[in-house]
Amino acid sequence: MTKIAFGAKSLEEVMSWFDGTGEMRLTTRYLPKRHEEMTGGSLYWIYDHAIIGRSPIIGFEQREDNGRWWIKLKRQLIQVEPRAKRAHQGWRYLREEDAPRDLEATEMQGDVLPGKLVKELARLGLV
Repeated sequence: MTKIAFGAKSLEEVMSWFDGTGEMRLTTRYLPKRHEEMTGGSLYWIYDHAIIGRSPIIGFEQREDNGRWWIKLKRQLIQVEPRAKRAHQGWRYLREEDAPRDLEATEMQGDVLPGKLVKELARLGLV
């Protein structure tokens, strides 16, 4: 699944969302139809027109208010090789073969290209 890091002003801010312990919870209006197969998978985060990381999905739980649902995530942002991705509302499914690879421990965050540059290079067929 992909989701926009809505409201984040920087990559550092997105990363700060994962400080602390315990699970994270995101609210969604509708339970995804493919929720059973997504449990144990990952939510891929989009920031600045690029997929920048993923968080393991623990599961889904119905909230007590208005029939909304929690997406329960492990409080972890695993950085991935940036991949250009258009903005969208809500969340979208991401096929496994289209998912970007995880960055190795030896690859520094500074080695990651900015999302807008990745998008332009992808448009030119260079990444």
